[in-house]
Amino acid sequence: MVVCVCRAGSARRYLSIVFYLAAEFFGTAGRFFVFWRFGYTSREYFYFYYYSDALIVICLYFVLIGLYSRVFEEMRVSRYLRVAAVLLLAGTAWIAYEVVADSRDRLLTHFVVELSQNLYFVGVVLTYLLWGAVVKLAEMRTRIVQLVLSLGIYFSAFAATYAMRNVYPSFALWRYTPPLLAMALPAAWGYTFLKVPEEARLATAQVVAPTHR
Repeated sequence: MVVCVCRAGSARRYLSIVFYLAAEFFGTAGRFFVFWRFGYTSREYFYFYYYSDALIVICLYFVLIGLYSRVFEEMRVSRYLRVAAVLLLAGTAWIAYEVVADSRDRLLTHFVVELSQNLYFVGVVLTYLLWGAVVKLAEMRTRIVQLVLSLGIYFSAFAATYAMRNVYPSFALWRYTPPLLAMALPAAWGYTFLKVPEEARLATAQVVAPTHR
């Protein structure tokens, strides 16, 4: 995926995506090492997975804010978006802390797990708000549209997985969903950067409500 972004000459323009992918790569490599060394059900793997997941989803959160900046760049509101993003991240962390504040014995671990879950749900809301803004603009670059849609599907699927795992914790399928999603998002983005030129434009109104003839 990083190679695809660089070949498209978009590494500087989409630096947050490159940074997220690097974090995902090193996080996945670290998880594999801990899994190989200690096993899937070990406490070490549990800790490493959720701590690394929290850092990775924070990186993905800033990818989303970067897409907001790209969509609203003509309005010159990037500074306000960054401030709002930091405040929202701080608010999400505070809510996660309040939820687990009574678990004094394992406060930090519970906090990280809760923070990851909350950020996925926040990501769903922010992505669909961004998609609403894209539709309101009536016309947008095709690459941005596909990046936002891919991210929306990813956040929605992850949030649904967390919710269903809380309801049906013994169902083994939830074990395989996160790695499949982690592969699907870079694949979708890689296709976008390889096949969709930066200057290509698409009338998003036709995507949302196609004309029937």
